[in-house]
Amino acid sequence: MLQRLGRDGIKMGRKRKGDDPLGLAGTRLTWRRNKFWYRHRDGRWEQVGSDVTEAKRKAAVYNDPQGNYGSMGYWLDRFLLDCEARARSGDMSARTVEDYAKNTEELKFFFGQLSPESITPAMIQTYLDEGKRAGRPTRANRERACLSSCISWLIRTGQTTLTINPCMRASGVKRNAEGVRDRYVTDAEYQAVYAVAPKQVRLMMELTYRTLQRPESDILEWTPANIRTKPDGKVLRIVQNKTGTTLEIALEGRLLELINGVIGEIPVLHRPIVHTMKGRAYTYSGLSSMLKRAQEKARKALPELESFGFRDIKGKGATDMWLAGLPIERIQALCGHKDKSTTEIYVKKRWHQPVASNSIKIGA
Repeated sequence: MLQRLGRDGIKMGRKRKGDDPLGLAGTRLTWRRNKFWYRHRDGRWEQVGSDVTEAKRKAAVYNDPQGNYGSMGYWLDRFLLDCEARARSGDMSARTVEDYAKNTEELKFFFGQLSPESITPAMIQTYLDEGKRAGRPTRANRERACLSSCISWLIRTGQTTLTINPCMRASGVKRNAEGVRDRYVTDAEYQAVYAVAPKQVRLMMELTYRTLQRPESDILEWTPANIRTKPDGKVLRIVQNKTGTTLEIALEGRLLELINGVIGEIPVLHRPIVHTMKGRAYTYSGLSSMLKRAQEKARKALPELESFGFRDIKGKGATDMWLAGLPIERIQALCGHKDKSTTEIYVKKRWHQPVASNSIKIGA
C-alpha cells in the first residue's frame, strides 16, 4: 500500500475516499479556520465562505468546467462573485447584488457566448429595442446597466483590451423611455392595509412614510448603530446607498416613538431595525410579499383598493409633506434629489385632484 508522511515524519496510509465527507475532491477547496478556501492556479488562496454549497458554486465558476473562460457569461459570473465580496465588506448593498443576479439571466442568454471585446454599441441598442418590443423596456434598461457595470469592472481591473464601454450613452446607445411612477396611496388605502398588516410590515410602512428613504436599499440595512446622540437630541445617521449622501434625520415625535419601541433600552447594535422574530434581516421581496397579502385582506373592507408597494408609500410621504405646505427643500433633502425641480416633479406627478378652472371675468 502506498504511504505518505505525517507532520511528525511517521508513515501513514493513503487517505481514503471516505475521508472526504464534504465532497471537496477536485474542487480546489480546503476547509480551515472554520471557512472554505479556494486555491487559485497562481497560488493565491481566497476565502469563499462557510456554506459548502455556496463555496462549491464559486469554485465551479473559477474551475470553469464548461470551458467558458473569456466569454461574457463567464465574466458575468465572476463579476457577481466580486459584487458579493464587496457587499460583505460594506462597499455595495446586498439589494444591488440581488438585482444584478436577476439581471444577468437574460444577459447570458443574449451575450453569454460572446467575448466582451466583440460586443458593440449596435448590439446593446438591439437588446434595448428587443426589450421594448417584448413589453419590458424598463427591465431591459436595468439589464443594460448591469452589463455596463460588468464591462466597466473588466476595464478597471485590466481583464479586457476594451478601453471604451460599448454600453455607455457616449457610445451612441439610447435607453428606453421610462414612465414616472405616479401612484398616490390615499389615506383610506394606507389605513386599511395598516390595520391588517403584520407588525414588521406596519413598521416598514411607517419608517418609509416618515423618513422618505428607499425601503429596498436603505431602510432594511439600518441597525441601532445608526442612532446617534447629539447635544440637541437623537438623530438617525444614514448614508444613502444610491447617492452616497450622508444624512441625519432628527428623531422626534412618532419617528422617535417607533425607533424606541423597536430597539428597546438595551439595543442589539448589529441587529436590523426591521428584523424577523429570530433577529435576522428581511429580504425586500419577502416584505413586499407580506405587504401584498395584507392588501388582499384589506380589500374585504375596501374592495376598490389598488395594489401599491413600499416605494409608493415613500411617494405618499413626500406628497403629503408638500400638500401640508412644508418647505420643498426639506422634502428634497430627505429624498436625496440633486435639485429642487426633481422633487417638485416627484410629488406633483402623484397628485390628481381636479384643478379649478379659470373663473376670472373678462374685462372686470
